[in-house]
Amino acid sequence: MFETLPATAQEFGAWTWAQIAPFYDDLVARPLTADSVAQWLGDWTKIAALIDEVSTRFMIATTVNTADEESERRYKIFLDEIVPQAMAAEQKVKQKLIESGLQPRGFELPLKKLKTEADLYHESNLPLLSELRKLSLEYDKISGARIVQWDGAEIPMTQLSPILQDPDRERRERAWRTMIGRIRQDSDALAPLWQQLLMTRRQVAQNAGFDNFRAYRWQQLFRFDYTPADAKQFLTTIEKVVVPAARRSKEKRRQRLGIPTLRPWDLTVDPTGLPALHPCDSIAELETKTLNIFRHIDPQLASYFETMQAEKLLDLDSRKNKASGGYSLGLSVTRRPFIFANAVGNHGDVVVLLHEGGHAFHTFEVAGLPYLQQRQEQMVPIEFAEVASTAMELLGLPYLTTQYGGFYNEAQAARAAIEALEGAIIFWPYMAMIDALQHKIYENELAAADIQYCDAVWTELVDRYGPGIDWSGLDAEKRIFWRQQSHVFQSPFYYIEYGIALLGAVQVWANSLRDPAEAVAAYRRALALGGTAALPELYAKAGAKFAFDAETLQSAVDLLEQTITQLEPIAYP
Repeated sequence: MFETLPATAQEFGAWTWAQIAPFYDDLVARPLTADSVAQWLGDWTKIAALIDEVSTRFMIATTVNTADEESERRYKIFLDEIVPQAMAAEQKVKQKLIESGLQPRGFELPLKKLKTEADLYHESNLPLLSELRKLSLEYDKISGARIVQWDGAEIPMTQLSPILQDPDRERRERAWRTMIGRIRQDSDALAPLWQQLLMTRRQVAQNAGFDNFRAYRWQQLFRFDYTPADAKQFLTTIEKVVVPAARRSKEKRRQRLGIPTLRPWDLTVDPTGLPALHPCDSIAELETKTLNIFRHIDPQLASYFETMQAEKLLDLDSRKNKASGGYSLGLSVTRRPFIFANAVGNHGDVVVLLHEGGHAFHTFEVAGLPYLQQRQEQMVPIEFAEVASTAMELLGLPYLTTQYGGFYNEAQAARAAIEALEGAIIFWPYMAMIDALQHKIYENELAAADIQYCDAVWTELVDRYGPGIDWSGLDAEKRIFWRQQSHVFQSPFYYIEYGIALLGAVQVWANSLRDPAEAVAAYRRALALGGTAALPELYAKAGAKFAFDAETLQSAVDLLEQTITQLEPIAYP
């Protein structure tokens, strides 16, 4: 009967649960043996992949246009009428496989994750999980509606980002204040939304038998290889190892700018007064020159990107009523990725496309795995998925020049590389702040339901992890800066992965400095494992070490600082 399923998610999206249910009933009723398990898993993949891709396409539709009321209406119907039923049916199918005692080859780790999902399942949570998805939509609508007045025109707030690189300090300050002021305008909408999110998550955790949401979420994210205590120790290590390096970087910036103190609007401008890097004049040029970079990194990766161009799987421009941020999402039936970004004409556009390109290549590399549960996004450890993307940012650095069909002359490319390497040093403390905030929130869930409690915690964290920035006269702005970080609202505890993965990515990049071809080959071999291997094995396959101890972190910071020193005479001759 599975041969009668629609071939595309677009057609399947019109199906009702009454049409879908018989396929799950068949999976539950069918005898399961060592001889039949491969066919059974293949059929499960067919139905589950269709549901997964429909969900992904709804997310894409509601983020590329947050004002698309019809897509939002259909998505909410899907969340109400299909998702809870599908989760209940998936639970029965998982239980059948678990109770069979079968261990299909290449399915050992996916099976462990399925068992974890089955343990987390609680019927009373089905409507609550759908409610959390709807609340996430509300956050997208709030962020997507952030329009500002600038020089007599209405523009999306994201388009102010390039102005923070303008040599005119007064103009930068005005842009920064406009952005933070627009975020502040959302306080009345964000406060009740935040409370709903936190209390709903608390109830989900309690229903599943956990004392707090962090304990629940740790299992939901399949964090088998490190604990909350390990994560908090990593934050302490960052404070010891990286914060001093970040302070050195900021002090060097202050001196070069020739200003008495470094203000929040001074952090991304070129410190020597040069105009901001302007990589290209159009989205087409951004795509073409990024493709040239991919060609020099690896021809097969470039071929993947060309496929995305041909199949219109890129949405890169910034516009009104488009959600903020960027992402790459895998489409489970077509086994293709979709990249979403908000290009605004600065070097960050190149960084985002390289980053999301890494995620997209991961989707292509795992496409050969037969079962959805081996390659589905939530089955691939995020701590390694972000190595795929972050390493691509670093692997692209040697090919930014026009010599390779890239964007810049040699001095500009060196500036871009310094920006990336200094950005890595600055990022670790910021990541620590976001992760520490979330630990504090979910260790104090009732108090943290008041968004102003979180503001106060954030203020303390800025002082601890972000010294070197003068916030005088900006107490209110300092308190609310975390509110623009969508992960805290929409993907709790999804942020430390970036810090862990950055450490892995620096190791992959270090390998590429010695042997570029082998480093990329190892990178691709690791990507192709998908969700079939644990974090230590994935990192080892990529030529890195899964660790976040002081010695490994110090080695990475040393390499970053040394390389910056080597690039500075080229960037600023």
